[in-house]
Amino acid sequence: MYDFVVVGVGPAGARFARRAAESGYDVLGLEKGTVGTPLACSGHVSTDIWDFVPDDAKDDLLQNRVYGANFYTGGPDSDANLFYKTDEISNVIDRVELDRTLADAARDAGAEIREGHTVTGVDERDDRVVLTVSVADEAEPTEIEARMVAGCDGPVSRVRQSVELPEPKEKLHGVLAFTDEDDHGDYVDVHLTVPRFFAWRIPRGEAGVEYGLAAAPGADVNDRFDILTEQYDVDTDHFCSGAIPIGPPETVTTDRVFLIGDAAAQTKPFTGGGILYGMTAADCAARHIQPDRPDSLGIYESAWRETLSSEIRLGHLIRRGYSLPEPIQRFGLRALSGEIGVHMDKPTSLFSKQHLKRVFS
Repeated sequence: MYDFVVVGVGPAGARFARRAAESGYDVLGLEKGTVGTPLACSGHVSTDIWDFVPDDAKDDLLQNRVYGANFYTGGPDSDANLFYKTDEISNVIDRVELDRTLADAARDAGAEIREGHTVTGVDERDDRVVLTVSVADEAEPTEIEARMVAGCDGPVSRVRQSVELPEPKEKLHGVLAFTDEDDHGDYVDVHLTVPRFFAWRIPRGEAGVEYGLAAAPGADVNDRFDILTEQYDVDTDHFCSGAIPIGPPETVTTDRVFLIGDAAAQTKPFTGGGILYGMTAADCAARHIQPDRPDSLGIYESAWRETLSSEIRLGHLIRRGYSLPEPIQRFGLRALSGEIGVHMDKPTSLFSKQHLKRVFS
């Protein structure tokens, strides 16, 4: 019997598997397909990403450096409001290779990672959890036992559904695709033209350009994406689509099961990104959860919320600005544009001395 079985080996799952294995626990990670595929989200992340990967990974992962963002209330021909820093704000990375790098780091720490293993059932008992697993190319399912199970299996989490944990407060529909344009530009483009969210263009260096948007389900997401690419006069390929969970539920733990990452809606409400928040929560889980102490799950529940709740709460307030009337958006963007001192993952940095000094200078 394993100490932990991790269902889903994306960034959050791989990070927890690595940290738990480093602590000496017997860890198994299950990925239903191949680690890293299919691509389901953007690779635009803060520079904090390098704190979570091996020191030698940056050269393989980095695609472009970003120093700011052009905000639009219309299409690319409308007036832009530039927010920038002299130092890089964020990086664009190879998103598929990130997952593979993190999974390899978990293996190197001693975790076992199995691909082609789909969890179809979760039976939580007093002293263990029994997983029913469908294995690729095998006719009959198998059972795997663990003292605890980490559900890191994304926004539509089978683990969450099986143990009847509550759903995220909201799910957006996100789409993205790519062109083969060679673009090492310093700025991303953000268009506040989508109901309750936004559309984007991200230069990825020699890897091309990413175009995408997210909106509430039923908001004609695909049609709006077509409008975006028509405005830029581009043809895209490698189209991806998926759910983006926003708003963590009241609890993400049972007696022996806990959720991390998108399964727990540990995401930024104002961008939908969850890589750094999910891995931060994974570190909280690895630090506090002990497989032979079910009460330690309550410590994890408190720890990750204490770490992320202020950022998530302020992120919701920022997102409200996306739904303001366009004249107010234009006024606010003009008034606040220019050099900034914020961290892209930390809305609380809006009140930092560095940012306030630049706003009022």
